Formats: sequence, C-alpha cells, structure tokens
Amino acid sequence: MVKNQILIFLLRWAFSSAGMWLCITLFGHLSSEPTFWLFVVAGLVFSLVNSIVKPLATLISLPLIILTMGIFVVIINTAMVGLTIWIMPGVEIGFGGAVLSALTMSMINYLVNLLVPEYNRS
Repeated sequence: MVKNQILIFLLRWAFSSAGMWLCITLFGHLSSEPTFWLFVVAGLVFSLVNSIVKPLATLISLPLIILTMGIFVVIINTAMVGLTIWIMPGVEIGFGGAVLSALTMSMINYLVNLLVPEYNRS
C-alpha cells in the first residue's frame, strides 16, 4: 500500500515537472540556462504548494467561489502558479502567463487524475 502511494506520488510529480517545463518554456522567462533539475524542483514546489497552500486558500475564499459560481478558482490556481514561480530562483512570469500556466496545469492535473488511481483505492 505504501509502495503504491510512493509510486503514485512520483508519477504525479513527474507530470507536474513536465507541466512546469511546458509552462515556463512557453509563458515564462529564465535568467539563466534551463536545467533538468530546475523543472524537477519546480514540479515538486508546485505539488507542495497545491497540496498545502491551495486547500487553505480555497477554504478562505469559499464565499467568493460560491458567489462567482466557481470562476474564482481560476484566480486561486493563478496564485498557486505565481507562488511557485516566486519561490523558484531565476524564473519570471507575468500575470497573463500565470493565468495561462494555471489553465495548462489544471488541464494536466485533470488528465493525470483520470489516468492515475486514487490513494485509497484497493
């Protein structure tokens, strides 16, 4: 069971890293030469931000999410991408790029959730 959870985490991390590579390459700017490890760390940071900060931000902004019928979730996702980029050294992205990156990462995470089994399934 623990072995499956570790494998699922590594698979999700790999997809997040590939998604961050795509987003940073298309919508961002690097101040130095891009390396493989930059995108691996960016995927890990994005996964941690999504699993720790996003639930808190979603809970706090629940009235706005209800009022806007879910559209405010796009702003939350943009903030999570922005926080990830802010944490990463040497990576810059504008607001428009963060919005497009949030939409891209949302689609990637949606597809991964369809393909990867859940932790609690037997």
